[in-house]
Parts: sequence; C-alpha cells; structure tokens
Amino acid sequence: MSLPNKSRILMVDDHPIQCLRVKQMLEDAGLGPVDTTLGARQALAMLRHQTYDLVLVDLHMPGMDGVQFINALSGVQWVPLLAIVSSCSRRLMNCVSLMAKEKGIAVIGTFPKPLGVEHVLEIAGALGASQDSPLQLKPESEPVFDRLELEQAIAQRELKARFQPRKSLASGKIVGAEALVRWHSPSFGLLMPVSFLASITQHKLDRDLLFLMLDDAIQAQKHWQALGHRITVSVNLPTALLEDPDLPDQLHQITSRAGLAASDICFELLETERPESAGRYHMGASRLRLKGFGLAQDDFGMGYSSMYSLISTPFTEVKIDRNFVNGAAADEFRAAALVAAVQLGRQLGLEVVAEGVESLDDLEFLRRIGCDSVQGYLISAALELDAFSQFLGCSVVTSFSSPTGPVFSHPCQISPYDASRETSVD
Repeated sequence: MSLPNKSRILMVDDHPIQCLRVKQMLEDAGLGPVDTTLGARQALAMLRHQTYDLVLVDLHMPGMDGVQFINALSGVQWVPLLAIVSSCSRRLMNCVSLMAKEKGIAVIGTFPKPLGVEHVLEIAGALGASQDSPLQLKPESEPVFDRLELEQAIAQRELKARFQPRKSLASGKIVGAEALVRWHSPSFGLLMPVSFLASITQHKLDRDLLFLMLDDAIQAQKHWQALGHRITVSVNLPTALLEDPDLPDQLHQITSRAGLAASDICFELLETERPESAGRYHMGASRLRLKGFGLAQDDFGMGYSSMYSLISTPFTEVKIDRNFVNGAAADEFRAAALVAAVQLGRQLGLEVVAEGVESLDDLEFLRRIGCDSVQGYLISAALELDAFSQFLGCSVVTSFSSPTGPVFSHPCQISPYDASRETSVD
C-alpha cells in the first residue's frame, strides 16, 4: 500500500498512555507528525492556530466529552477529517458519526479501543485518498454560489452527469446506472455535489438541473444502445418539483422526442424531502408511473415516513441507504435492519438495490439475504460517459467467489480517478 504524503494529525484522549501509544503507531506507519492533547477544549484551541488533516477523538472525556467536541469542531475555520476511537458501543459510535456527517464533517471511520495495526492501515488508506480527492466546500446556511454563477454553469453545461454502474447479484451483469452530477468549474476545478447542491436548491434551480441531468441520461442511453447495451438510467428528482402538475408530461415529451421508451428512465425520489402537498406529490408520482417511467424510493430508511411512503407510492424499486449497507456484515444491528429492508422490498414486489457497497463481505451478505442488485465503490465509482461505455464493453474475465458460490462477475478494471464515495444524493 502506498502511504499518503505527510499529514498533520491530532490525537484527543484523556489517557496519556493511549495518546502515546497511538502516536507511536501512526508515526511508525509513516503518518504524522502527530500531536496529542488530553482535553477537548485544549484541542479546539490548537485547531484555531494550527491546520490539521485528521483528528482522532475519544468520546468518554471529562469536562467536554467527545460528542460536544465534534459539535464544536464544525465551527473551526479548517475542518479536518475525523476518526472516532472509543470503547463505547458500535451503535453509539455510529450515532455520533451520523451527527458529525450531518454537520458537514467527513468521518473516515469509527474504531474500537485499543487501536490495532489494521485500523492504522485503514486510516492511512483514507488519508491517501483524501489528498487527491476533488475539492469539497463545507456546506453553509447561506448559498455558497450566487444565482447568476449557477445559471451560467448550467447554460454552459459545466454541470455534467457521471454514471455509477449498478450490478445484478444474480447474473453479474450491469443492469443500470445512476446519473450523479459533477461541476467542472473553471475557477475551482472538479466540485462534488455537497459543494453546490444546497445553492442550487436555495436559488430554485432544481428544475433546470433535473432537465440537464435528464438530457445527459438520454444522450448516454442512445450512445449505449448504439453499442448494443440497453440499461436503465436513474435520475434524481426532488419531490418538491412534483408540485408542478405538468412536470410528468414535460418529462415524457422530452424522452419521447429523443426516441427512448419511458421505461429506460427511472426517477429516484428522495424520501428525506417532504412535499408541501401530499396530494400533488401522489398525483405526480402516479402520473410518472402511468407514463411508463420507473420510480425508486431513494435512501430508504433515512426519512421520517419510510414505511408509509413505500406502501403509498407506486414505486418499482427501493434503494437502501448506504448507512444500512456499509459494514453490515460485521454489525449485527445494521445487519438486522438490512435483512428486514430487503425482505420488505421483495414482499412488496420491488427491485431491491443496495447502495454504498464497499467490501466483499458486505457484498456476499447482500447476496445471501436476497438483495437484487448493488452499486457502490466496490463495483465502481461514478464514471464519465466514455469510461462507462468501456466498462460496459469489457468481457467478463473473473469472478469473486465465496464458500457458497460466486458473488458477482467483474469486468476489466477501469480506473479514472474519483476517490469520493458515491451516494445517491450525489
């Protein structure tokens, strides 16, 4: 494994022996320099005067505990990556990790005490990926970009779709792709969605972005069909746009004029977004299905009305959120929730898709419990059109196997760099 360039690391733990031990392990692995402190308040003071690439923090600490520290960490000027190292339960660490992510902090992992060599290697890998990853601006309450800047970016097609493959666990074939937006900004370079989607929504440009992404999806479909491949492309549709009763007709007209069947496109509805009018939401969703479009409930399990939404909307597929998928094979609570979600989807006659698959263990677990298809970094990051076409055209040359049989077939490797972990809201 290639080690990352020197990264400045801060270890926050009220046990001095633990601090020294972790400092030695990290520096022996070629990481560092590593600073240590025994208190959260002192750590915050250090962060105001020194830029750190990574902070490792315990949760049980006197005075200011680790949860309070993470809450305050989101307010420093240069927010580092975060790793949680604690003797607390896995469920508690997962909960704190979710809190940190909601505040815009990138969490590279949660690790039990005592930190082991395998954990240090995982940290090194995450740091190595982060050093080359595209710029991600911290979300702010006010729009980061002004409306004119975004309108110009859309008009000049600086915003483009990349396509993340979806693989069938039964056949090993690529059966779909999700269109994920990226901004090739002349000023900032490649920007990830977390940097600009909030500004898009605040300036009410979601509709413009939807049409742009649909056009990219249509052009990709036509290109792949010319190569002999017909797969469904999924496009994210903010549920607030279903307030417009004419939207299903407009989407169908665009698709029909391009010579595509509506069934070639699946619209993913983000269940964490609540429509102002439930009546218009159900009207819009129903009419999309009547037009022949696929309809997916995205990020299943993360909203406040998951179950009701799933049974009251004419979905054709359900996409299980990565927070239930990633690490499920080694987490009994996450595994139980994942099994229940897969069984529910199948009982309702829906295609069940797992997002955020990043390990062979999780992939094998999903195959055993009957999940239909998967997407995630293990399969591929989101690819530009030509790279995705090459990915589709590769012959199947190898299979990953398990004691119970083949897990999936893997085409030849495509490696255009995209270190980010793709998610459906991307």
